[in-house]
This record gives sequence, C-alpha cells and structure tokens, in this order.
Amino acid sequence: MKTTIVAISAFLLSIIASQSQTLKVGVNFANLSITNDGDIDEAKILTSFQVGFSGDLKIAPFLSFQPGILFTGKGSKTQSGETTDATYYRATSNPYYVEIPANFVFKTPTGPIKFFAGAGPYIAVGVAGKNKVEGKFLGTSFSSEKAIEWSNDDPSTFDYEEGSGYGILKRFDYGFNGLAGIETTNIVLSFNYGLGLAKLQSGRNSSADDKNKHRVLSLTLGIKL
Repeated sequence: MKTTIVAISAFLLSIIASQSQTLKVGVNFANLSITNDGDIDEAKILTSFQVGFSGDLKIAPFLSFQPGILFTGKGSKTQSGETTDATYYRATSNPYYVEIPANFVFKTPTGPIKFFAGAGPYIAVGVAGKNKVEGKFLGTSFSSEKAIEWSNDDPSTFDYEEGSGYGILKRFDYGFNGLAGIETTNIVLSFNYGLGLAKLQSGRNSSADDKNKHRVLSLTLGIKL
C-alpha cells in the first residue's frame, strides 16, 4: 500500500505540474471524535500546521478540480486536573501525514475577487509524530515522550489488520474535505474542514474505539505560482 500511495502522489504531482499551481501553508486546529456520533471535545484542540501544493484544473467556467499533496499535522490533547494540583495528567498525540485531497470546487465566474466552495475525498498515510505524556502523582512529577508507532495495515484487507497492537496508531487515514474561501489573481485564502472516517486505534476485533476519528479545521494561505 505504501507503494500505491507513492505512485498516486507522483501521479498527482504530474497533474499539478501541468496546470496552475498554488503553494499552501496553514494552521490546523485538530481534535478527535469522542462519541460514535462524531462529537468532539472543543476544549482539547491541538494546534498544528500544514504545507503543500494544489492544482487547479478548470472543468467549466464555474467548476474546477483541485488535486493536491500536503504534509499535515493532526491529533489531539487530553488533560485531567490542573498543573497546580498535586495530581494531574496531560497527554498529547501529534501525528503527521502525507495527505492527498481531491476536491471539486465551485467558483464565482467573474470579478477580481472570486468566492469559492467545494468538497471532495482525501487519503493519507502517517509518516511521523510523537506522543507526549506529563503530569504529577501526589506531587511527584513524571513525563515521557516517544515516537508514534504505526501499524502497516493495508486498508484493502477489510478482515485483517497487519501489525496491529495496543498503543499502535493505524497508518492510513481517509475521509472527506469541505472548503470555502476567496481568491484573487495571486492569493487564495480558505477554510477547510477534514472529516476523518478511518478508525485510528489499532486492533481489528475492537469496536469500542470506533468513535476515535480525525477532525481538523484549517485556515490556509495560498500563493499562486
């Protein structure tokens, strides 16, 4: 599957190179769903970033196809108690993915400033990240930090998860994007919401953690090249 992701990335880069390109940088406000209905805890948002490229292939005067490739941070943080308490606990999971969005975008057809909105699917592969834990227990401090351990699950095998285990994060993520914003001749400003559909915690026989999926709100600035 890693080979497939690389091949898809190379294909998308060739598409982007053959059309108008936009360099994108942005800030992510990431969280995880905490219920099976997809609700999130707004008080535990993790701030991260993204950087990458997108293309703009005009299909009609008002419609464009925008494939892209991004390096993007996701994750969440949790905390129990306050740092001034004798006992408290704080955990931060900050995974990074190479993400491939494929959005269809509607634009206002005329004017120096265009408004746009669109949606589309994405796939992503986890490549790096860290888990950090810190806190105090009855006044005694503790902390640890280690690299995220990924499974090598092939998402095409629905009844088996390769490399599964407790404390391991599934490597592959997928879901849908919704975006809206404005663009000028040189600049693109957009909001994006990523709705993850993939279960994140490893363990093929467990349904208790199906509720944990990525949720990412992003604000990005694009510069047309």
